[in-house]
Amino acid sequence: MFEIIFLIALAIIWMSFGSIQDLRQREISNWLNFSLIIFALAFRFFYSLFNSENFLFFYQGLIWLGIFFVVGNLFYYSRLFAGGDAKLMISLGAILGFTNSFFQNLKISGLFLLIFLFVGGIYGMVWSLVLSLRNFKNFQQEYKNIFAENKKIINLVSLIGLIIFVLSFINSLFFVLGIFVFLLPHLYIYAKAVDESCMIKEVFPKKLTEGDWLYKSVKINGKIINARWEGLNKKEIQLLQKSDKKILIRNGIAFIPVFLISFLILIFVWFVVIN
Repeated sequence: MFEIIFLIALAIIWMSFGSIQDLRQREISNWLNFSLIIFALAFRFFYSLFNSENFLFFYQGLIWLGIFFVVGNLFYYSRLFAGGDAKLMISLGAILGFTNSFFQNLKISGLFLLIFLFVGGIYGMVWSLVLSLRNFKNFQQEYKNIFAENKKIINLVSLIGLIIFVLSFINSLFFVLGIFVFLLPHLYIYAKAVDESCMIKEVFPKKLTEGDWLYKSVKINGKIINARWEGLNKKEIQLLQKSDKKILIRNGIAFIPVFLISFLILIFVWFVVIN
């Protein structure tokens, strides 16, 4: 049990530092993610070497690090995660293989991902609500603009949703589906309006950090720096810093706290409720 407690404490400490950094700077340092992997695997190796008859505890760390490498990259390339979030997800793979049983660890990891998706959804909605209220005038205007630009499509989808809803008198399954279809375009406009009115800010190039997202492509000295999901690299930042003009960047939501909250819920559910 000592080895599990150590891994849990290690993850909580690292994610607490990461949450503070993300809330303050909207990013998490690579050294924080990579050091978590190093410490977790080093502990697993030496524990297996001196306190175990075999290296299953160490091997499980490697196996789940590999599995979460795939999971983290799936989230990243699906554009659900930024780079720092994906790296932390990968790092947790070295933590979550608590036992020497692959199938037991599969249950633990699966439960964590379910909790993570649930907490992440609620967290994102609450955060976006706070942002929209803080910038209500801008949000309201942006919502109206996007609605006006897509009015025909929105009305069509809403009509389809109402038709499906009416079919609930035939089968109750249509009730939830109808509501979902009806609300879908409005949820999209809401998210888009929050993004455009609350997540864009103007900064001087000297304040840029690697991975920052350009809002729009920028032309500097005849060279175009494209706005892309991967964010700015060091060379592009250096090029932008040659100009004193402010540029628009897109801020992301500080998402590392979701990892910490989800992990704490996992520990409570798995070790207190289930076991």
